[in-house]
Amino acid sequence: MISRCSLLLRSLQAPLLTLLCLLPLATQAAEPTAAAPKAYLSLIIDDLGQNLPRDRRVLALPGPVTTAIMPDTPHAAEFAREAHRAGKIVILHMPMDPATGPFAWHPELPIEELQKRLEAAFQAVPYTSGINNHMGSRMTAQPQAMAWLMGDLQRRHKFFVDSRTSAQTVAAAEAQKIGLASVSRDVFLDDERTEAAISQQLQTAIKLARKQGSAVMIGHPYPQTLAVLERELPRLKAQGIEWIDIKSMISLRSNKAMAGHGKNGVYR
Repeated sequence: MISRCSLLLRSLQAPLLTLLCLLPLATQAAEPTAAAPKAYLSLIIDDLGQNLPRDRRVLALPGPVTTAIMPDTPHAAEFAREAHRAGKIVILHMPMDPATGPFAWHPELPIEELQKRLEAAFQAVPYTSGINNHMGSRMTAQPQAMAWLMGDLQRRHKFFVDSRTSAQTVAAAEAQKIGLASVSRDVFLDDERTEAAISQQLQTAIKLARKQGSAVMIGHPYPQTLAVLERELPRLKAQGIEWIDIKSMISLRSNKAMAGHGKNGVYR
């Protein structure tokens, strides 16, 4: 009986030892790998309110696109209402020099006239949560006017998006000084209106989001832009990219400048 038990024990030892040797490897393999850093994108489509059938394609995009509506367009109010009903964030796309028209801001205008035009623009575009500048390369370089604007937006409880149409912009810096909720554009999608170029710019935004954690894109309702977005936006999730609305992006960045806009979170 003893001999049989010894033989049985010996026969079990080899597989048992093998199993014990493998246990550390199995435990090591089961340990979770470090998660990749989050990368976030936000998208604003400018120049809306001119063409309802075209602009409705923007509302059909599969995610939280922000609709920037120009006040001097024939369908500004109607499209703002449609965008609001569709659950999209509406912002005023405010014309600024060198833009022209009855709402446009120019450096030589007194603050009283700027205020009058801004008020009229808000009346023309209902349901706005904030504004961004249309053109504005001259206007956004004016510290006094930009400081006044940020204070007025603070009073209205609205945020500001600096489209950064000029390297000389001081708009986001003035917003940051008073703690106004704001954010700056990182990538223009469609300066070149070809699908190949727009796709390349989208990839640039994705790479930037992975590098710095987030990227803000601005595009326009061009057929080429919409075709690329309709094709590529549903694929973002599979690429590890989170598409968030502009309010969430402002919260994520906490009003801090990205490296391309300033140093140590402070706008230049």
